[in-house]
Amino acid sequence: MSSVRWTIKGREFIHCNCAYGCPCQFNALPTHGNCCAVGGIEIETGHHGETRLDGLRCGLIAAWPGAIHEGKGAVVPIVDIRATPAQRESLLRIMSGQDTEPGATFFQVFATTFETFHDPVFAEIDFDVDVSARTARLNVPGWIEARGEPILNPVTGSPHQARINLPQGFEYDICEVGRGWADTKGPLALSIPDSHAHFASMHLTESGVVH
Repeated sequence: MSSVRWTIKGREFIHCNCAYGCPCQFNALPTHGNCCAVGGIEIETGHHGETRLDGLRCGLIAAWPGAIHEGKGAVVPIVDIRATPAQRESLLRIMSGQDTEPGATFFQVFATTFETFHDPVFAEIDFDVDVSARTARLNVPGWIEARGEPILNPVTGSPHQARINLPQGFEYDICEVGRGWADTKGPLALSIPDSHAHFASMHLTESGVVH
């Protein structure tokens, strides 16, 4: 493993095809037996070695034929078109689990479950997420059109708030749970209507989540 040290602090929106809450968060099998997802991350401050990553965005489209831990997955990594060549390389190394202790981040864990790595996409990432409001918009022209919203109480129609706290998690410490919709194009063409989404503040290093 490389000795490169890195840190990213920012916000994320992840939307998958599971029921609200997502059984995967509890080491249970996915709702429909398979998993597909889109995600967006905005890095507020970060670095990979000497390379600064402040203000950059990245995303992904991913799919697995069964549960994530059973492997055989495929991924399309998406990197901010504004990134310099050095920043692109840094983000792709982090996203593919390199320069990371085994099992320490969801990037590294997911990387071990993919058998198909599609070519990275360098594109404009239109991304806005409000963690506390449980809202998000993720648009990557020609690739992803997604949004996140709060879950609504079926009786009153008012926004419902639920959180998941993973003290030993490899992605976040606490996330806000909501719902999402997404359509994707390209080698992983998905339609994911009204299912689980989560919104979280992130603080990751090569050693994992800073709790």
